[in-house]
Amino acid sequence: MYIPYGRQSIDDDDINAVVDVLRSDYLTTGPKVSEFEKCVADYVGAKYAVAVSNGTAALHVACLAAGIKEGDEVITSPITFAASANCVLYCGGTPVFADIKKDTYNIDPEDIERKITDKTKAIIPVHYTGQPCEMDAIHEIARKHNLIVIEDGAQVISGEYKGRKVGALSDMTTFSFHPVKPVTTGEGGMIMTDNKELYDRLKLFRTHGITREDEYLENKSMPVNDGAWYYEQLELGFNYRITDIQCALGISQMKKLDGFAEHRRKLAALYDKLLANCDNVVIPYQHPDCLSSYHLYMIKVPADRRKEIFDILRKAGIGVNVHYIPVYKLPYYQKHGFKDVCCPNAEEFYSRAITLPLYADMTEEQVEYVVKILKEICN
Repeated sequence: MYIPYGRQSIDDDDINAVVDVLRSDYLTTGPKVSEFEKCVADYVGAKYAVAVSNGTAALHVACLAAGIKEGDEVITSPITFAASANCVLYCGGTPVFADIKKDTYNIDPEDIERKITDKTKAIIPVHYTGQPCEMDAIHEIARKHNLIVIEDGAQVISGEYKGRKVGALSDMTTFSFHPVKPVTTGEGGMIMTDNKELYDRLKLFRTHGITREDEYLENKSMPVNDGAWYYEQLELGFNYRITDIQCALGISQMKKLDGFAEHRRKLAALYDKLLANCDNVVIPYQHPDCLSSYHLYMIKVPADRRKEIFDILRKAGIGVNVHYIPVYKLPYYQKHGFKDVCCPNAEEFYSRAITLPLYADMTEEQVEYVVKILKEICN
């Protein structure tokens, strides 16, 4: 038996939805794209959604739409996948890392405030493990300093902050639909916004910076602009389009999202119960204002035993992982000006963190097996 830390949940309804598209007239940039966008927008309560090829593309076009450029600084968390900071570099800006809180492992609003300079343009809070950040405090800082907020919600879809679904709380929110995420399109991402101007820019950057829409055409003197073939490139955009095949899968998955989320929360509660008195294991804290999607279930173990515990769990067929190495510790960042960065809470967390398996098809018996092996090691 092998239990991965995460995996997709695909059933016959998902397969049939994809097959229907394969038999249709459109494989890409067809009606399923806008249908999927509307499905997610309605679910989170956002006015607009722009589906793209993956979660990294979502972060990149969000930064482009926000106008991030050379000389700008953007504050984000170091405990995240590299894309949360790379998207700033893609635009010529500089990521600045604020430390995490010791309890939630999310970015610390107080350290965000300390890291703001006259170059700061935006904040990218990361809803780590699916637990929303303390958005009221972050929004207050953003208003005070006139900053854009781009929520990295790659792990959080179905999560709630103060009773509201994450996705329509800030200027923009990005989602990922990678196979280990709460819902999947294979690869895929989406940006949510209530701002029409940002929405128009997001659409433009998704498709080469090219538009055919009359209201955006700039060269009104061109005699050919009356023809349906006419288009203009207004920005240097990218091919970040998503396919109808992926979106059909996404639509089918969204119908099951609440069930997936309920099951993840049930398994997380079981982990909490079974590990409550396990020696040397710290279970994750949940902020009372937040409802986590439980994309990941993180524990902390003694730093001097982390590798030993990790290796024994792997040998027992339990596909544990570690999320994440602090971004500024990665070799690329070390070679490009981040060698002196230190976030003490993030480094302490990383030294002790282990990701336990948690996914929509996981059983309670598998959770009990994971805990049994873990207790044998720790006790």
